[in-house]
Amino acid sequence: MKVGFIGLGNVGAKLSGSLLRNGVDLTVHDLDPNLVAEFVAKGAKAAESPAQMMRDCEAVITCLPSPAASDAVMQEMLPEVSLGKIWMEMSTTDEAEVKRLGAMVIERGGAAVDCPVSGGCHRAATGNISIFAGCDRATFERILPFLTTMGRRVLHTGDLGSASVLKVLTNYLATANLITCAEALVTAKAAGMDLNTTYEAIKISSGTSFVHETESQVILNGSRDISFTMDLVKKDIGLFQEVADRAGVPLEINPVMISIFDDGIARYGDRELSPNIIKRLEDATGLDITAPGFPAEMADDEPEEPGYEVIPQGRRAE
Repeated sequence: MKVGFIGLGNVGAKLSGSLLRNGVDLTVHDLDPNLVAEFVAKGAKAAESPAQMMRDCEAVITCLPSPAASDAVMQEMLPEVSLGKIWMEMSTTDEAEVKRLGAMVIERGGAAVDCPVSGGCHRAATGNISIFAGCDRATFERILPFLTTMGRRVLHTGDLGSASVLKVLTNYLATANLITCAEALVTAKAAGMDLNTTYEAIKISSGTSFVHETESQVILNGSRDISFTMDLVKKDIGLFQEVADRAGVPLEINPVMISIFDDGIARYGDRELSPNIIKRLEDATGLDITAPGFPAEMADDEPEEPGYEVIPQGRRAE
């Protein structure tokens, strides 16, 4: 199957790199010609436009920074959508928006999938990231071979749009973890605790989390670099708020988190690295929350392995 990939940013470059590394017939497109040139040098083809890519490829993946960007690309591709074509939206986006765009694809005889990823850029680089996929089962079966090339654990979440709901839900939880890790580390320092010991205590306790075991490390290093910025956090938890609002759920914690990141963006800029939300507390206390021996960026130390479908608990007998 010929696959097209639009969007070679922090995440997109790593996902498409896994496809290329594993022999997929790949065509790429990005607004930055230098990024495209890097992939062409490694054996990918370049598309002149999203329309050409949809015309020439059987499946086209988009991995873009905003719903508006995905809409703009779709408007270019839509005239070339025909029977059997597949559009795969790997951006973190709004459930309602992916359903709207997907309906246009389906109306023209194509198939639509929302398949965002979760697990950090370091795991996207090695093909060990997790992927959610929302679509009909027949389409899922068609795309599973290259979903398992890009990711280790692949979960079929249900109909189109379901993966986007779960993605913003998990990003909400990750953001809550980040904020509480920041508060815990600053409080530990203020209470006179050694931060290396504090990190280990949290890691081996009931208080640990994926975010602590990754983002706390780059916080303590001082780089704060996980290739994710405050504006993207604000977008994601804003999308989660929209899901809750449509469902009539009166959230209490998420509005506070939105306010915290609004303040962080006002202080440090929307492109500030997201773990630097801890700077609000460093500034307030005058404390430096760094410690020796932690990495400047995360690297996946697990070897690349073939991916597989995750079957939800309670359904395995089926």
